[in-house]
Amino acid sequence: MRAHRAVAMAARLYTEAPSATYARAVRAGDRVYEALREEIVAGRLRPGTELSEVDQAERWGVSRTPVREALSRLRADGLAVVGRGRTLAVSDIQAADVVRLFELREALETQAARLAARRCRPEVFSALAHRFATVTPPRPGDPTDPHGPGYYGLVAELDAAVDEATDSPYLRSALAALRTHVARARRLAADNPERLRAAAGEHRLIAEAIADRDEVLAVHATAVHLRLALANVLTSLEAAR
Repeated sequence: MRAHRAVAMAARLYTEAPSATYARAVRAGDRVYEALREEIVAGRLRPGTELSEVDQAERWGVSRTPVREALSRLRADGLAVVGRGRTLAVSDIQAADVVRLFELREALETQAARLAARRCRPEVFSALAHRFATVTPPRPGDPTDPHGPGYYGLVAELDAAVDEATDSPYLRSALAALRTHVARARRLAADNPERLRAAAGEHRLIAEAIADRDEVLAVHATAVHLRLALANVLTSLEAAR
C-alpha cells in the first residue's frame, strides 16, 4: 500500500511540476508583455528601440522564455517588428499608418455609436454629456496638471459606456485591439490646448446624441470628431519631423 502511495505521489509530482512551472512562466510572460506594451503605448519606448531577449530578461528579472512569449505577442499586436540581426524593435508610426488606422477607426466607432444610440440606457450618456460640459482639459506637456487624469479618464468612461451599450462582444473586441494603436498615435502627437477644448465639446455632442437615441447625429458627430482628431495627429507628426 505504501509503495502504491509513493508511486502515486511521484506520478503526481512528475505531472504537476511542469504545469506549475509553465503557469509561472505564463504569468511572467503576461507581466512582461503588459509592462512593455504600456511603455510602447505611452511613448517611453520610442520607435526603433531594440527589444533584445537577453536585455529584457535581465531588466525584468525573468528567464528568456516569458520574454520570448511577450515579444511574440507584441509583434502580433504590430507594436514590434524584426530589426537588425533579427532582433525585434519597437515599430514605427508613419503618417500613412495613422491614416489607415483612422479609416478603420471611423468604420468601427461610427457603427458603435449607432448601436449605442439604439440600445443604450439614456441616463448614462446624459450624465457623461453633463460632465463633458464642465470638464477642464489639461495643460499640454504638463504631467503634473491635476486635470489630466480627470479629462482622459472621462474620455475612457465614454468609450467604455459606448462599448457596453453596443451589446456586441465582437465589436468590443475589435475596438479594444484598435485602441492600443490609437492611444500610441495620440501619445506620439503633441497635445494642442485648443484641440483638447474642442474635443471635449465633440465628446459632449456624441454623448447627447446617444442619450437622445439619435443614431444619425451620433454617427455624424463621431465621424467629425475622428476626422478632426486625425488632422491634429498628422499635423503634430509633421511638425515633429
